[in-house]
Amino acid sequence: MTIRRATSLRPGQFKHLIRVASVTGRQPERDVMLLWLTHTTGIRVTELALLEVADVLYPSGAIKPEVYLRAEITKGCRARNVYLTHARCLAALDAWLDVRQQRRWGLSAVDEYRGFRPGSKLVMTHKGQAFELAFKHRMLDSGPEVYQACDSLQQTISRLYRQAGIKQGTSHSGRRSLAAKVLAATGDVETVQAILGHARLDHSKAYMSIDKETIRRAFEVAL
Repeated sequence: MTIRRATSLRPGQFKHLIRVASVTGRQPERDVMLLWLTHTTGIRVTELALLEVADVLYPSGAIKPEVYLRAEITKGCRARNVYLTHARCLAALDAWLDVRQQRRWGLSAVDEYRGFRPGSKLVMTHKGQAFELAFKHRMLDSGPEVYQACDSLQQTISRLYRQAGIKQGTSHSGRRSLAAKVLAATGDVETVQAILGHARLDHSKAYMSIDKETIRRAFEVAL
């Protein structure tokens, strides 16, 4: 049986995706931020849904260059760090926070954290609410497991790819695209493993099933 995997984007495709997302939908600033975050940090969709303002901002309001993903919000409870260093990603994050301030979503009565409640979720729906998580079940070698997943945010991100005409584009496309770039730049699968937060090296191999030309193109033109 052929497993359909999320597509890895070429730089030109990503630019097109951003252009389309910036002029469509109810929350273009949020949507552009979602795409930049998933493509430059490799964060998972449910981790993104659980991310709080205090995770990404200092009390001063400055954006943290290094974000600690707490074990309780990560898959498999494996804490890791992601890095907010890409200028366009930072600009997208600022633009989204500006929209939230204008709409007074998640504001507090103090000036810290740009006036936001530190425990409010970073990503919100078009109604200014947190995305809901659903309980799901799966069978592992060790037995049954109950976990949480944010299907609604997954659907939101998948819609952005469909609007741009990119087939098999999902929230995992950002992870796969980042994996291709990192592998091309370092040649080190273990680095990819660390960035993606995989427990075992073989978990990262699925993200490496990309032809050499795709990897070359991804590295040739930086986002």
